[in-house]
Amino acid sequence: MTAMTATTQMTQTAKLQVNDVWKTFTPKKGQAVDALQDLSLTVNANEFVSLVGPSGCGKSTLLMMAAGLEPISEGRILIDGREIDGPGPDRGMVFQSYTLFPWLTVEDNIRFALKKSGLGRTQQDELVGDHIRLVGLEGFERSHPNQLSGGMRQRVAIARALVYRPEMLLMDEPFGALDAQTRMLMQELLLQVWQVERTTVLFVTHDVEEAIFLSDRIYVMTARPGRIKAEIAIDLPRPRTLLETESDARFAELRRQVLTLIREEARRAMR
Repeated sequence: MTAMTATTQMTQTAKLQVNDVWKTFTPKKGQAVDALQDLSLTVNANEFVSLVGPSGCGKSTLLMMAAGLEPISEGRILIDGREIDGPGPDRGMVFQSYTLFPWLTVEDNIRFALKKSGLGRTQQDELVGDHIRLVGLEGFERSHPNQLSGGMRQRVAIARALVYRPEMLLMDEPFGALDAQTRMLMQELLLQVWQVERTTVLFVTHDVEEAIFLSDRIYVMTARPGRIKAEIAIDLPRPRTLLETESDARFAELRRQVLTLIREEARRAMR
């Protein structure tokens, strides 16, 4: 950890704490496999943190455990100092697949997240409308998912994850299925939304440039069993646009640093 990062963390409040976590998969036949081993990290309130690493290192597994959708073998994961014991409204989740209900319109897909909120119809309408505008889907309120592009569907998924105001957003390769141009637009949109909402984000990606552009910090994981190999502070100015950020010499330095760390682990995994 750099001195700058250590100082920053001392003055910030931890939202998510992963303490000495292990994850072991035990198949019915064959040997048990450690996916994660003695892994610890912290995500501070209102921070955007990305997880990167070689394929199969356990990034998505860790995210699923933080969401309460996968049990922990050993260790603890805490939100605001409370140990998680399953899914909860304090955490929103966005997957690579859009997970929208095909029979519901855009506004009804977003409204579905408020089903157990206890809010009246008028309040729900206001929240749904606010988040449709937030992700730029005005005019598509009555459209169904099959009438939308991939990027628009992911915008609906992001709006649905944010509409009930979770304390933290967990995102698993949300733009991985999009073409390059749409992906760039979605990255910039996500940053714009984050600047407004300031929801704490833990973001899993294979795309190093994406991680650098979006994040305050990046955790680089080792090859399986996944542990934290390095923590890198992204000291690029905000607000950011993709073209300006990628033209910055510091961006190139950070990209080289992260790719070198991942390549070391990928080569180790192949031995």
